[in-house]
Amino acid sequence: MNINAPRGTQDILPGSSEKWQFVERQLADLCRRYHYKEIRTPIFEHTELFQRGVGDSTDIVQKEMYTFEDRGGRSVTLRPEGTASVVRSYVQNKVYGLPNQPTKYFYMGPMFRYERPQQGRQRQFIQFGIEALGSDDPAIDAEVLSLALNSYRELGLQSLKLVLNSLGDKESREAHRQALIRHFDPYRDELCSDCQVRLDQNPLRVLDCKKDRDHPAMETAPSILEYLNDYSRDYFDKVKEYLDVMGIQYVIDPNLVRGLDYYNHTAFEIMSEAEGFGAITTLSGGGRYTGLVQEVGGPETSGIGFAMSIERLLMALEAEGIELPLDDGLDCYMIAMGEEADKVAVRLTDQLRGAGVQVDKDYLGKKMKGQFKTADRLNSRYVLVLGAEELGNQVINVKEMASGEQKEISLDAIIDYMKEQLAGGE
Repeated sequence: MNINAPRGTQDILPGSSEKWQFVERQLADLCRRYHYKEIRTPIFEHTELFQRGVGDSTDIVQKEMYTFEDRGGRSVTLRPEGTASVVRSYVQNKVYGLPNQPTKYFYMGPMFRYERPQQGRQRQFIQFGIEALGSDDPAIDAEVLSLALNSYRELGLQSLKLVLNSLGDKESREAHRQALIRHFDPYRDELCSDCQVRLDQNPLRVLDCKKDRDHPAMETAPSILEYLNDYSRDYFDKVKEYLDVMGIQYVIDPNLVRGLDYYNHTAFEIMSEAEGFGAITTLSGGGRYTGLVQEVGGPETSGIGFAMSIERLLMALEAEGIELPLDDGLDCYMIAMGEEADKVAVRLTDQLRGAGVQVDKDYLGKKMKGQFKTADRLNSRYVLVLGAEELGNQVINVKEMASGEQKEISLDAIIDYMKEQLAGGE
């Protein structure tokens, strides 16, 4: 029988995996410059973490989580997002008590959501994200926004739009919540079944509904910006001021709502405006949260972060026609003719690799012509040829493929010679 990968998952094969590796290295280096350190959390957590941290009223918890009982009867869930796990680790390991604050993390890894698979949206997807915990300073909001934008810009993306909103503090959100209930309640029976529930549990999420987005009541819904108290308005103004001094352009969208319950104050999304990118233009999103650390057992602590799909990042690069500067060539290809030569070639191949040289050889018993063809297909810079004659003279023939130039080098000197040649070409 044929067994295929589960629906909503994919194999990332050589030819594509190099793009992923390049992007991941670039993102890790960017985080280093912003002084964010990597954190790695378990792929599965206790289900309660996501119920409490992400929110019972979210689609993620209600419809999309991969939840199961382990052999001990405990309910565990494959992580659907990264923030809750990072915060759980922050609390469990009492990182909030360390002297150097705020705590700044980045993470990369697989997340799992049971959604209808479509382009750029898989059931297992790779997410990169950052979290900054322990500061109420609007300047760190601007820092996070800068890092998010530069995650794309440094890879060459230009057609980007930063969309910004404030969800206000608890007092502002409660005032807006009551206004939303008053506004939508007369239309309750016209809303989808999910929004009828959201209207009681978390009416802010009605604004984020995909089914009811064209309902006339959406256009006249009260804006959160009308209900910001003085503190929330001042906070939002300061975030915008910091963005202005960094020269970061943004668009204010009062209907921007993040899909997780723990957000307040700054909320944002970065979208692709590249032609042909697709119907779903959002590349990443995030925002500030207060209360999440307390929700999982820690002290009152503010945080802000964002997350992006690596799949959608690669889609955006393709949409803008950006070729990543990948080096898919090979340093050396070892050709050996004859059993004795092959034994020496195996030793030299191992020694070259130990010296940091990228090298491969034939394992199919091909003739010399076939091995040269393989070296050419692999885009090898050099071919090292060892036959009976070379072995008798204790030399090896080195051919530079681009120029066709050939030299005989002593077997004892070949390691240092290849290191020098490759270093000179870098």
